[in-house]
Amino acid sequence: MIVTFTANPSVDRTSEVDELTRGAVMRARAIRVDAGGKGVNVTRALSANGHASLAVLPSGGAEGEQLLALLADERLRVRAVPIAGAIRANVTIVEPDGTTTKINEPGPSLSEDEVAALTDALLAAAGGARWAVLSGSLPPGAPADLYATLTRSLHAAGVRVAVDTEGDLLRRALSASPDVIKPNRRELEQASGLAVDDVATALAAIDRLRAAGARSVLASLGRDGAVLADPTGTHHATAAVTARSTVGAGDAALAGFLAAGGAGPQALAEAVAWGAAAVSLPGSRMPHPADIDRGAVVINSLNPLEVSA
Repeated sequence: MIVTFTANPSVDRTSEVDELTRGAVMRARAIRVDAGGKGVNVTRALSANGHASLAVLPSGGAEGEQLLALLADERLRVRAVPIAGAIRANVTIVEPDGTTTKINEPGPSLSEDEVAALTDALLAAAGGARWAVLSGSLPPGAPADLYATLTRSLHAAGVRVAVDTEGDLLRRALSASPDVIKPNRRELEQASGLAVDDVATALAAIDRLRAAGARSVLASLGRDGAVLADPTGTHHATAAVTARSTVGAGDAALAGFLAAGGAGPQALAEAVAWGAAAVSLPGSRMPHPADIDRGAVVINSLNPLEVSA
């Protein structure tokens, strides 16, 4: 079982347009409405590929009802914590070349009691789980060190932790030594303070985050593929893909990585295969087995001596 925690879920509405023009009236070529939130997406991807997962999240307002209905349509396992406010409704605009513009709402303010109820629900759900995934933003009212606190509690319960967030939330989480973090290029730059222009500069940034506490780093670099640095060594993987929508691709990659064991080059290859499949799909749709082309992934170890040690 892999448990995911999404403190700030959403209903995601994706519009495909011929070209995004500021100040103009445009007509959408296609519309999708999906359950959203990074942890929710991880559970969606895992479940679509036959892996047991449970999503822990808050739910409130008409949008919360819509979110739960969307999750029920996908037959996902969910532990929803009622809150007074309405969850977010986010908007994504996608152009034919895959360029994606997102407008994310901040989310509802949570009371101390609601944060405590969410925390309790996660720790109860994670009992006996292989992994817990803490991902995405936190809504107003949630403490900035929540992921660090949860990581320590989950480790004490014997659960491995993956963290996928950004900025100060990620930097604070590093102090609790999460088992893996999954930044994209921008998040890697933010957390490390270094410019990431290619694989070499990504490795320097990854080294800085591991020195700050991350046990492993899975960094997605867009067209440059992905890099994994963990106790098995440092590995790089790429896959050729025609982009349709990048929304949720990093979540699919993390799901593939954890489904394959969460360590080593083969887990990285699975991450890249799942992420590439997600990029080729509309909206924030998660890949199913028929969408995943593992043969398209090229992987190499950047320090083979360490891998063989």
